[in-house]
Amino acid sequence: MRAVQYRTIGGEPEVVEVPTPEPGPGQVRLRVTAAGLCHSDSFVMGLPADQYTYGLPLTLGHEGAGVVDALGDGVTGVSVGDAVAVYGPWGCGQCHACARGAENYCTRAAELGIQPPGLGSPGALAEYMLVDDVRHLVPLGDLDPVATVSLTDAGLTPYHAIVSSLGALPPGGTAVVIGAGGLGHVAIQLLRAISGATVIALDISDEKLQLAKELGAHHVLRSDDDAAARIRELTGGVGAAAVFDIVGAQATIDLARSVVAIGGVVQIVGIGGGTLPTGFFSTPMGAAVRAPYWGTRTELMEVLDLARAGAVHVEVERFTLDQAPEAYRRLHAGTIRGRAVVVP
Repeated sequence: MRAVQYRTIGGEPEVVEVPTPEPGPGQVRLRVTAAGLCHSDSFVMGLPADQYTYGLPLTLGHEGAGVVDALGDGVTGVSVGDAVAVYGPWGCGQCHACARGAENYCTRAAELGIQPPGLGSPGALAEYMLVDDVRHLVPLGDLDPVATVSLTDAGLTPYHAIVSSLGALPPGGTAVVIGAGGLGHVAIQLLRAISGATVIALDISDEKLQLAKELGAHHVLRSDDDAAARIRELTGGVGAAAVFDIVGAQATIDLARSVVAIGGVVQIVGIGGGTLPTGFFSTPMGAAVRAPYWGTRTELMEVLDLARAGAVHVEVERFTLDQAPEAYRRLHAGTIRGRAVVVP
């Protein structure tokens, strides 16, 4: 089969021929129908050798959807031909976090060597992929896999951050979304769907700000030196009840700190390398700072239900497997509208 692999440190992803995997006991093989590309992939491929821990060669793709193609011994609960999405943050399935569906916060995954698809285990950027356990599959039903696959990360991650912020985000409060690209444009829709917040979206791209406006942002601002003052003005000097930094660079984190309200919350969703010191004389009193990771299995089901109800969708640019390296180049350059999806 063909697959897109990261093969050398510092190199670009390559389309290669690899053996088609056979499912072992408890495993499920999918014929991949869609695989999403993510800035996290670029982050991983940009790591120097002394920080890279994902193994080589690595079949990329941590956003996956497919049709069940073959079952390993002992598998029950799915049938060949079922359309499914892959829940990516695999855990041990036995610790307290996993027992409540929060495998994204599994306490034993690292010690057991359990890694997500595309981030250590072979991922979805291939014609076929193996899923380690049936519990990591969520039925798609009649949802279009190409339109839906990015919700397994680009929808689930901001949804998890937003749901955990609702206690600090009262109806009529202000939510700021910094970065209106792949995750950010979904975050805007989720905020409109499940909260009563006024949404302010920031970006450096006029095209992405226009998209944010089309998708329901009440205000759109360029992310520049005037942004903090404009947010303070729009909130009557109070600041934002919740700030979702989808970028995570030092400049955007500093902006988030400067505009969050007393008792508000900053969610650092992006992995741009910035850090935020907290405490007296740093963040407003009562403000919380979180670095969320992916989301729970239940939350993925809820995100897909929102898509099924028409409350959220992903802007998608479609590519073939052979076009995947170019799609990654465009993703790195910031010229993808919404999310890039590869269809094998």
